[in-house]
Amino acid sequence: MPAIPVGILGATGMVGQQFIALLAHHPWFQVEWLGASQRSEGKAFRDAAAWRLSSALPDHVANRTVEAATPGRAPKLVFSGLDSSVAGEIETAFAQAGHIIVSNSRNHRMEPTVPLLIPEVNADHLVLLDIQGTACGWKGRIVTNPNCAVVVLAMALAPLRQFGLKTTMVTTLQAISGAGYPGVASWDILANVIPHIGGGEEEKVETETKKILGSLSHGSVGFHPVTVSATTTRVPVHHGHTGSISVGLAQKPTPDAIIDAWRSFTGRPQTLQLPSAPPQPIVYLTETNRPQPSLDVDRDGGMTISVGRLRTCPVLDYKFIALGHNTIRGAAGAAILNAELMHREGLL
Repeated sequence: MPAIPVGILGATGMVGQQFIALLAHHPWFQVEWLGASQRSEGKAFRDAAAWRLSSALPDHVANRTVEAATPGRAPKLVFSGLDSSVAGEIETAFAQAGHIIVSNSRNHRMEPTVPLLIPEVNADHLVLLDIQGTACGWKGRIVTNPNCAVVVLAMALAPLRQFGLKTTMVTTLQAISGAGYPGVASWDILANVIPHIGGGEEEKVETETKKILGSLSHGSVGFHPVTVSATTTRVPVHHGHTGSISVGLAQKPTPDAIIDAWRSFTGRPQTLQLPSAPPQPIVYLTETNRPQPSLDVDRDGGMTISVGRLRTCPVLDYKFIALGHNTIRGAAGAAILNAELMHREGLL
């Protein structure tokens, strides 16, 4: 099968670089267009961006000229790693021009006709694309993936919906890579915990989770009734967002029933054997000191959510720890998996 050409908006940033790395040997998609800000326009990518990843910069990308972040010359399928300060207007312009935007940015996530997608959890929400064009007046479409901390929480909660999920409290311990580059000043983050993340981080966790876990009915998403309370913190970890999570459940399942729900959880990506899909999207670890970012964040190429330390909670019902790779499963890898699902469902 000939490769599907793709473009990357915000290609020089940290998420853009992660897109490039993950797509370097992708069996379906090939990077053929790079878009970025005016200061990068006209330069070879190797000159426009300081490569920050441990994997080598692919030669076919290194020598490619970076173009303006405007529609027209880009392929139909475009991944967006744009900063939210500019993403809304630019992504809308691309959708109006007929491009399919698979976005990591927050700007369109909560719009009623835009899928906020985790393919294992709510693949059926892609039905929203049928009405998006008419509702928005776009020739193209926009699909989004969640906030990087939301992915970890929503994945861990999705298998618990069957037990009557009522309430959730989460405190996140979020890696510095989630702040981009240069991110948090070393003087502030070293040997420290910062108990606040700007940009409405806590509000994203509390609202996006309800949309993802919600049910599709009559062309719209009814939010899940779970009440979510979030505290978000930044910690001196390179990669990996950890969540300390407590849940209240209408039913009273045994610990073994909850663990079995996590271990048996799969979705459309596993059924379709999508290239980026982990064979087991949630792994439960029995060691009392796991999961840990340094040991578990790269499991299955960074696409698996690791869960551990399930125990009873004296305030709610149960509490546990969940971990996911924030720039892969929580950003570029999530968007690529969304595009893989769309391709297999005939939506590209």
